[in-house]
Amino acid sequence: MKGKEARIVFMGTPEFAVASLDALVSSGYKVAGVVTAPDRPAGRGQKLTGSAVSDYAVSKGLKTLKPEKLKDPVFLGELKSLEADLQVVVAFRMLPEVVWHMPPLGTFNLHASLLPQYRGAAPLNWVLINGERETGVTTFLLDQQIDTGRIIFREPMAIGDEETAGELHDRLMESGAKLILKTVDALAEGTIEPVDQSHVLQFDAALRHAPKIFRENCRISWAEKAEPIRNLIRGLSPYPAAWTTLVNRKSKLSNILKIYFATKEVESHSHEPGFIVSDNRSFLKIACADGWICVANLQAEGRKRMKTEEFLRGFPPVQEFTAT
Repeated sequence: MKGKEARIVFMGTPEFAVASLDALVSSGYKVAGVVTAPDRPAGRGQKLTGSAVSDYAVSKGLKTLKPEKLKDPVFLGELKSLEADLQVVVAFRMLPEVVWHMPPLGTFNLHASLLPQYRGAAPLNWVLINGERETGVTTFLLDQQIDTGRIIFREPMAIGDEETAGELHDRLMESGAKLILKTVDALAEGTIEPVDQSHVLQFDAALRHAPKIFRENCRISWAEKAEPIRNLIRGLSPYPAAWTTLVNRKSKLSNILKIYFATKEVESHSHEPGFIVSDNRSFLKIACADGWICVANLQAEGRKRMKTEEFLRGFPPVQEFTAT
């Protein structure tokens, strides 16, 4: 069987998955149906809104299923009726075995890291937070546990020194879409033998994980050194964003500050972590363990995101504040 002869069911939800679905559709593959998240209330009016994948699928006239529960007999019946040869999963939820075991060619997932490293919900964030120099995308067959199935292909990618999570997201999204097509062809034609993840792990390498990111993971500790703080900022930019609290030393009033981009200056100083230096016109530096974080792009609570120069024009003298 050729790749373009296989009937495919695609499963995904966010924008990251749309590029892969579009690659399949635009290249002439047979997408028999799309499974995505149910519509959810969104915006000020709480109007029911479809996912990014839903919007794309509907615009292309694709059969779309939006189950609340993946073990619902009605959904399982609809899924089976699509008669898929292969299921493709990109940024979707965990599938029960009854779903991933259904098609004869199996179900494979696209993961935004070089598995087995960075299994979990937020791989592209954690590779930046941890200061990695390389990441990539992996396709693998699903099994009973999350991100542990046999690897089909891996495509490495160098990480730029100042690259943010948003920038890396877009590059991995495009690279992943190309790998999806390569994987569909290989599985349909039977030209690839997936390998166990233990076979690609370096002998002395420790596994690093990519768990879901919560708000407290995003708080900056100014007692850290400059490089880990800079990596945290770029690894969380633009979403959910690293943050700190600005506390007025006199009034004790505080303001949450999100930081989207910053550079570092490594030098000795005698200031406490969180001490702020600024000319209130063009620069804003915050003291850390071995130097300074030079803030270039930020957002104060209740205000829009902006460059530091613009922020300083409408904010009280920042020397009155400490970052905590």
